[in-house]
Amino acid sequence: MAEPLCGTDVMSVPWHHRPGSAVPLLTSGNKGRLNRASAEGHTGGVTLTQLGAFVLVARLGSVKAAASALDVSEPAVSQALAALRQHLGDPLIERGPNGMTPTPGGARLLSIASQMVALGAEAEAAVRAAQGAPEPLRVVATSTIAEFVTAPLLDAFSRRAGREVDGSSGVAGINEMSALVAGRLTDLALGPHLGGDPELVSEPVFRARLVVVGGPRSSPATWLVDPSGADPDSDTGRLLRRLRVSENRVRVFPNQTAAWEAAAEGAGVAPAFAHLVAHQIRRGELSVIPTPATPAEVRWHATTLGVDRRPPLAGAFRRFLGTPEAMHLMRKPGAGIPPSRFRPPVYVTIWS
Repeated sequence: MAEPLCGTDVMSVPWHHRPGSAVPLLTSGNKGRLNRASAEGHTGGVTLTQLGAFVLVARLGSVKAAASALDVSEPAVSQALAALRQHLGDPLIERGPNGMTPTPGGARLLSIASQMVALGAEAEAAVRAAQGAPEPLRVVATSTIAEFVTAPLLDAFSRRAGREVDGSSGVAGINEMSALVAGRLTDLALGPHLGGDPELVSEPVFRARLVVVGGPRSSPATWLVDPSGADPDSDTGRLLRRLRVSENRVRVFPNQTAAWEAAAEGAGVAPAFAHLVAHQIRRGELSVIPTPATPAEVRWHATTLGVDRRPPLAGAFRRFLGTPEAMHLMRKPGAGIPPSRFRPPVYVTIWS
């Protein structure tokens, strides 16, 4: 059985990049420039790297979260922000009771900076395309969806796209998904509905049922969850809240499969999407345990920039999610993909 992690440990994990699967939130060249700028100081004009750091800090509310998203050190982000402040003669962001918030000048800059960062990403993509490089497609999802679904979806889409696609997937907290999509750090988010940002379009793509499962000796005194269970805005987090499950009764595992294995051995009960856990139920390893809040119908949503702003490949992938092939993969991902093409998701949390 996998060794469980406590909730605090999971929520403090930074971006972890696995060989061959890293989500390119910042190109190696830009990342190097950001780190060099922090080490040497910056005396020139405003750069896209500085604007990108500012946008992330403003949207995520902390330097720590922005540094995690960019996979650089906190001093690198702080010094990029300091250089931008000095050049523009405005604090841009100030610390408040609910995190860092833009000043009036920073609020005006945010929309302009976001557009400039997006144009920079488009320019880089155009040059890469002219050089014949594969088109990047970056998807973030909740940990459960990433574990079972995103790799088969990306593989199937790449095979039918008629062009070379460099697909990569990652995991992020629900609150961070909006910032990542709006900041062009990812092309599409797959998970719960992301409302509240007029720049984004969040559409339902799949209907699922959330249930609770356990083994013959399982007790509801202990709840076993994957990393999404530590996110209060995830489907699992909301279920735990409805059932009034206290934090000291929750054990967080590195992935959903490990949580189910522990439940089968009697360590506790585990939330699960019914169609994903169907194999274990058929084999008799787990059974559905009734609760006052389950089964619960939930919907997976695909969130992108607006139709007029999202990259063409992101639009093509969004349309693919509505095809019978994609529906089949989301419903029965267990068939898997050839090991030679499998790339595990980047497990990411950027919760403060």
